[in-house]
Amino acid sequence: MAVLARWCLRRRLAVVLLWLTALLGLGAAAAVAGSAYSHTYEAPNTESSRAARLLRTAFPDQAGDTDTIVWHTVHGSVRAAAVEQTMAKVIDRARTLPGVTSVTGPHGPTGAGRISADGHTAYATVGYGTDADGVSRGQAQALVDTAKSGQGPGLEVELGGEAVGNTEAASAHLSEAVGVAVAAVVLLVAFGSFAAMLLPIATALVACGTAYMGTVLLGHAMTVADFAPMLGMLIGLGVGIDYALFIVSRHRKGLKRGLSVARAAEEAVATTGRAVVFAGGTVCVAVLGMLLLRLGFLDGVAVAASLTVLLTVAASVTLLPALLGFIGHRALSRRERRVLAHGGGCQAAQHRRAEEHAGCRGSDAPAPPPSGAAARWSGLVSRHPRLLGVVAAAVMAVLALPALSLHLGTSDQGNDPSTTTTRKAYDLLAEGFGPGADGPLTLVATTDSAGALVALDHLPQTLRHTPGVASVSGPDTDAAGTTGVITVVPTTSPQSTATSGLVDRLRHQVLPAAEKGTDLTVDVGGATASYDDFAAVVVGKLPLFVGCVVGLGCLLLLVAFRSVGIPVKAAVMNVAAVASSFGVVTAVFQWGWGSEWLGLGRAGPIEPFLPVILVPVLFGLSMDYQVFLVSRMYEEWRETRDNGRAVRVGLAETSRVISSAAVIMVAVFLAFVLSGDRVIAMFGIGLAAAVALDAFVLRTLLVPALMHLLGPANWWLPGWLDRRLPRLAVEAAPEVRPPAPVPPPAEPALPGTPAAGLPAVPGLPGAPGPPAVPGLPAVPGAGRPVPHVSV
Repeated sequence: MAVLARWCLRRRLAVVLLWLTALLGLGAAAAVAGSAYSHTYEAPNTESSRAARLLRTAFPDQAGDTDTIVWHTVHGSVRAAAVEQTMAKVIDRARTLPGVTSVTGPHGPTGAGRISADGHTAYATVGYGTDADGVSRGQAQALVDTAKSGQGPGLEVELGGEAVGNTEAASAHLSEAVGVAVAAVVLLVAFGSFAAMLLPIATALVACGTAYMGTVLLGHAMTVADFAPMLGMLIGLGVGIDYALFIVSRHRKGLKRGLSVARAAEEAVATTGRAVVFAGGTVCVAVLGMLLLRLGFLDGVAVAASLTVLLTVAASVTLLPALLGFIGHRALSRRERRVLAHGGGCQAAQHRRAEEHAGCRGSDAPAPPPSGAAARWSGLVSRHPRLLGVVAAAVMAVLALPALSLHLGTSDQGNDPSTTTTRKAYDLLAEGFGPGADGPLTLVATTDSAGALVALDHLPQTLRHTPGVASVSGPDTDAAGTTGVITVVPTTSPQSTATSGLVDRLRHQVLPAAEKGTDLTVDVGGATASYDDFAAVVVGKLPLFVGCVVGLGCLLLLVAFRSVGIPVKAAVMNVAAVASSFGVVTAVFQWGWGSEWLGLGRAGPIEPFLPVILVPVLFGLSMDYQVFLVSRMYEEWRETRDNGRAVRVGLAETSRVISSAAVIMVAVFLAFVLSGDRVIAMFGIGLAAAVALDAFVLRTLLVPALMHLLGPANWWLPGWLDRRLPRLAVEAAPEVRPPAPVPPPAEPALPGTPAAGLPAVPGLPGAPGPPAVPGLPAVPGAGRPVPHVSV
């Protein structure tokens, strides 16, 4: 790492130009290629996916996206001549729009059932030749503008459908700008230097911008979900600014000790940079664990997120030191630079050399304890570990309680903000035709014999007498007569557990009885069936996935800190952070506590892929704080073998940096709530809650309290295991150049002898050497290693 930092400092202009070239080059390529994200989340090898595949094969004209135009009259009927005339013109114009293959209105032989029983609501369906991914935003906006042109006094026109919903997708630029602005304020307060504040932000923006453009191009090579780029930006900005913060903080400490700019940057990258690489690599490996689920669209999310983290780490250890070389001593505040300019630097250098000599000479005197607010907090935790530990555990338990009612499912346009046209259309359909009209079930049957055709013809009658079914239409068969489709409208909404119960009843009771003795095979598809199948696949694989992620983290911590207790506590803390964050997400999105006020729409289920994305990301972020906190404690423990002192010093010296990093990350994550995207808002609130609880409750309160209570048992490792584990240093000690030889005592008149009456400074010329050990020659510089302070 030191060699890499030295190379980047010497060729800093070339390094900056290489990064800018990569950013601009990928940006140009992405602009030419365009995006190719997927809006379809489908679990393979499930009944609903099989039904969708049969439907696309037998009815290719129905395989495209279907949108809905809904109109409603408060007074009068939609059958009024003026209303019919207005909407007939709208439908005729809609048929001529680019990409539209069909428009079916409520009037005519095929429009039966498209007018509500009270006569106040009607709808028309608009079919496209491709799915929503293939419908451009301009084409969908043209449909919206055409339909809205019929709106007037007493006539409300709204639209629903996936393509229409894409026209209301908010831009992430506002959320990104707010997150970066808050991070800038925190960095400016922490550093007191405008130049130092800019470095973490510039590094993170360049890395995230490069990763964003790479994700756009990745969508042409593999399936990438539409939320992957924004999720990558959310994670990348958070970890990118934090990683750069740790390195810049270490660089500033070196400058204050009197090191040169190059030497301070080199030492920062060689020590803290190494911890950043370790933490970032852990996040990448954890996120790539999503590949174990074998869900196509999540594979793209995993690769995109790991690519973003990888580039932020690379920028932190290459681009950042180059920028540090450009700003020089401006990484310090003006007051700190004045202190250096008026001799503070010489005094700091002299003090550093004295520390180096004292350490090398084997002084047994411990380093002075840290002071300040962080030290006082550390002392409070050491005096009351039981009380504060119980309080912290109670907070985490209370916040995790809502997660017990977690309901996994996919949100639909009924969860959109109340001001959107998609939400209004959804509510109008539910009010006029019943809640099940927004998510009908599609039964796709294969009929290979005459007996199967007869059974299919009798099936609608059976379905109409099934509890939970509001209406049944069909069957419609393809030209070959081998595939039939029946549409079932439930009495309950798509997200209702009663609708899920109807799906199970159809699959396990009603349809098997109808198929018995025939060649008829019926698969249940549709929105609710797809949601339930997807959730079942995820929940079934989640224990293995979580076990692999947590087990990997425990193994890495076991090797790094050579302790059984440290990884076990880390695993428990990670589970606690995940449970509490899911409790917060459940309260906000499933219970609806503040969701409408935040502009996130109506309460609904939690996305089934949220756990498999949040768990590895939260695990990786928690590992960051665990590494930076415990590495300092471990270093102090190895030096003093005093557990109480190790925990106090480690907490006092790292809590301020961890707190600053957590504030920045929480601000960045919460800013993405402004994106208006429900899925991204779930990630933002979940990650923000987990980071806040991890930094301010777990790492600075519960973990040190437990470590005080466990005492030396924290660092216990069986001897047989210690001999077999490889040696891994998370953060290498800074390179210490050999001290100048200490001259032997000389006559007072000779140079280098202290003035009369003044005490000799240990480690400086003229100081007495170490006492000789009987039977061993005196070795200058022998003794315990130089203490090293982790960031």
